Amino acid sequence: MLKKLTLAIVGLVLVVGAIVYAKLGQFSAMGDAAASMAMPPETVTAVVANSAQWEQVISATATVSAVQGVTVSAEVSGRVSRIAFESGAMVAAGEVLLQQDTASEDAQLASAASAAALAQADLVRVRKLGKRDLASEDAVDRAEAQVKDTVAQVGMTRALIAKKTVRAPFAGRLGLRLVNLGQILGEGDPIVALQTLDPVHVDFSVPQRQLAQLHQGMQVRVTADAAPGQTFSGEIIAVSPEVDPATRNVRVRALVGNPGETLRTGMFANLDVVLPDRRSVLPVPVTAVLYAPFGDSVFVVEEQRNEQSGATERVLRQQFVRLGQARGDFVDITDGLKAGETVVTSGVFKLRSGAAVVIDNTLAPEPRLDPRPSDS
Repeated sequence: MLKKLTLAIVGLVLVVGAIVYAKLGQFSAMGDAAASMAMPPETVTAVVANSAQWEQVISATATVSAVQGVTVSAEVSGRVSRIAFESGAMVAAGEVLLQQDTASEDAQLASAASAAALAQADLVRVRKLGKRDLASEDAVDRAEAQVKDTVAQVGMTRALIAKKTVRAPFAGRLGLRLVNLGQILGEGDPIVALQTLDPVHVDFSVPQRQLAQLHQGMQVRVTADAAPGQTFSGEIIAVSPEVDPATRNVRVRALVGNPGETLRTGMFANLDVVLPDRRSVLPVPVTAVLYAPFGDSVFVVEEQRNEQSGATERVLRQQFVRLGQARGDFVDITDGLKAGETVVTSGVFKLRSGAAVVIDNTLAPEPRLDPRPSDS
């Protein structure tokens, strides 16, 4: 019995030993394979960092206002007898917009004209009598005064009739009609808005530290969400002499051309003041920067000889950089990168220093200084 048990134990030990030996051989083979295995190169997009000259601008948010704008109102009370305009129409300076009823004023004018004619005839007769010493000087003076008074009454009545004919004070575009035919208007009641929209004023504010850089005649560029793809040009026409004590900002006004009247009063817009100086920069696409709490970096592509194969391959070097001004799809590298170096522009979050890469820019988007996406 003991002999059988011993043989069984020996057999079990031999089987377990064989299994362990086989597994150790497999693990050793796997380790050798892993040690000799090379990671395939990563496909990336890249660009060569070249120096450029960027124009300097002061950017601000702005509000559009009309060069001339007014709500046309009634000067005197009266009933609307004729409306001579359509909402949204263009009108010339002096064009009739609305006519109020002048029936009573016309009658008053006829009466005043008749009284003036009678006073003029009386003056002629009194003057003839005065020459014959049949009328006193006082009578002549009274007759002259009566003529002047009746003529003044005629003028006042004509002025009142003229006020009941509402005209456009300047050329421009009308807004929405606020009155109806037959409506009784009181003094000062609004009739329609009138604005000149080409050109327009664009008002904006800048911090007081930038005041010394601004002066009249400087060029500005304006863009608005209501006019995608369009840029409106103009120039600064006025800088306020006052600084807002609450915000420490200075109000500035520019005169901007508005062909087609695309910009409207009260509209929000983006404005750039073009400064005369340009600055040398080293721009790279913003997608090339790996942002991190311990520092921003880019991956530089370098050529390096593979010691095993002897072939030259592209490998990555993580380079910490200092960032400057951002503009459009680019950001300026002020320190850490040299002109002519190639940097990776996509997928930098998954890269590591020393990794082999292959550059393929077939599907790489083209970065722009003034990106204008169609779905914005």
